[in-house]
Amino acid sequence: MTNTIAIWIGALVVLLLLADGLANGWQASFFLAKKTVDLIDWVEFWR
Repeated sequence: MTNTIAIWIGALVVLLLLADGLANGWQASFFLAKKTVDLIDWVEFWR
């Protein structure tokens, strides 16, 4: 991955997070964060 691609992906993530904050009051980000924690707990069980 080149630096240019990494910068574009990072900028896209930031823009999507800001759009979620403005449009949904951070609900989608909190939902994904909770599901990610659940996934980590589930994978940790199998370790």
